[in-house]
Amino acid sequence: MREDLLRVLGLWRVRRGWLLAGGAMAALAALAGVALLALAGRGVSEGLRTGVLAGAAVGSLLLLRPLILLRPLARYLERLVTHAATFRALADTRIWFFRRLAERLPGGLGLRGAGDLLGRLVSDVEALDGLYLRALVPGAAAIAVVLAIAILLGAMAPALALVVALPLALALLLPPLLAPGAARAATRAAAAQGELRSATVDPLLGLEDVLAANAEPRAAARLEAAGAELARRQARLTRRSAWGAAAGSLLGQAALLGAMGYGLAGGPGAVGAAVLGLFLALAAAEPLGALPRAGAALAAAGAGARRLFEAADVEPPLRDPATPAPPPKGFALRVEDVRFAWAEDRAPVFEDLSFELPEGGRLALLGPSGAGKSTLAQLLLKLAAPQAGRLMLGGVDLATLSADAVRARITCLTQDARLFDDSIAANLRLAAPEADEAALWSALERAGAADVVRALPDGLATRCGEGGLRFSGGQARRIALARVLLSPASILILDEAAAGLDPAAERAFLETLESATGGRTVILIAHRLLGVERPTRILRLAGGRAVPAMG
Repeated sequence: MREDLLRVLGLWRVRRGWLLAGGAMAALAALAGVALLALAGRGVSEGLRTGVLAGAAVGSLLLLRPLILLRPLARYLERLVTHAATFRALADTRIWFFRRLAERLPGGLGLRGAGDLLGRLVSDVEALDGLYLRALVPGAAAIAVVLAIAILLGAMAPALALVVALPLALALLLPPLLAPGAARAATRAAAAQGELRSATVDPLLGLEDVLAANAEPRAAARLEAAGAELARRQARLTRRSAWGAAAGSLLGQAALLGAMGYGLAGGPGAVGAAVLGLFLALAAAEPLGALPRAGAALAAAGAGARRLFEAADVEPPLRDPATPAPPPKGFALRVEDVRFAWAEDRAPVFEDLSFELPEGGRLALLGPSGAGKSTLAQLLLKLAAPQAGRLMLGGVDLATLSADAVRARITCLTQDARLFDDSIAANLRLAAPEADEAALWSALERAGAADVVRALPDGLATRCGEGGLRFSGGQARRIALARVLLSPASILILDEAAAGLDPAAERAFLETLESATGGRTVILIAHRLLGVERPTRILRLAGGRAVPAMG
């Protein structure tokens, strides 16, 4: 757990200014509270010593006035700065985690559940706020308070400092003592929370199939079981936190009893010092009261960090070369003797795949499902790498190029191209973030979708809905095509571009492709040709090889 939490702090080092400022403000607010009660205790102590309680109280009140204003201001600034620091640090963590996933899951989620990854991105990252807000910040305040109390009482009566400050110092040890045991409970609770999210999200993503199979009772039963398991795990973690709170309360009471015992045993002269000790022990109650919860917060943060790093540290399918080759100037494609299998224990998709495609050429690549058509697209986009052979772009091996350089020159319209729940403009600008409205309309015109968008009341600002549900299948495909056309890439891969459309819509869409992609190199992946595609070359994938299509 310690290594994981230290790694989290390493991710946050860019925000160290905010984080340190928040800790300093927390310590200042806590010390202001100590100063308030120290002055109040000093006034009472002086009054008992001189017998003029009213006069001593007036003198202390004059000193208290600025502190009365300082403490709420310091507390306000503490909340403002610590929460600002936390929000920034957590935002950085989510961006880091997303980028790691993008590197490691370029072909999609695969065997990882969407609900589980959502839980890691949301709940486990949120658990990290406990590392700072409920552990480090209260810890900084508590340490400052205990040191201040030890110094104040030590200058007056070392024995009193010992009996008051020692229990308070022991309370500082509660978080690291409680964290290891709580970490096991927190790890199980985090896993149970991930299972609950999966049990919730997975059936919703496939709700139509769940309902069609009359499986909603089983989905509900799984959800109920996951919720009950999470409740049990969280209850165990709460019990550990309660034991810590009880231990902290006992140590605080021990400090109060120590001050009282000192006053009773030390005679009349010691009463004044004992009163100050009582006031200071009370001042420590608030900052030290948060420490038992800090142990549980550390455990929860450690469990969340472990789950994040488990997903983020998966070995990526391929890495960019340490020194990438310069981007090629040409765009001719050549595939040489490629052999590829998705795993060592699986049959190869390609055994000896070879073909060439000159600049401006239009290749139709045909074959049944499972022949490797989409696999070839992933190899050309550097989402996977062949075990043998080479893929050449402009005479340069793709293995020597960075993924960014490859994808700036090759882009793909996948068979399940997704429109996100954002505006049409935002969806289009995924391919060209700097594109102006004129460029967006031009791409829509070429894709045959401009009239559809113009007819909408909000035009380019219209939201597409989840998965593009605002539009029909053909309309959504044309908007996705417009997005691809906005890309500056010179090679377009159209992977089952008309999949899911009815025959009339499919023919109309493929006719649009013919005119919209003019001037670019095109690889058209399909089960069959309708006669409107006009390829310059037709190949069929069979037995892991590309052979000329017959007829």
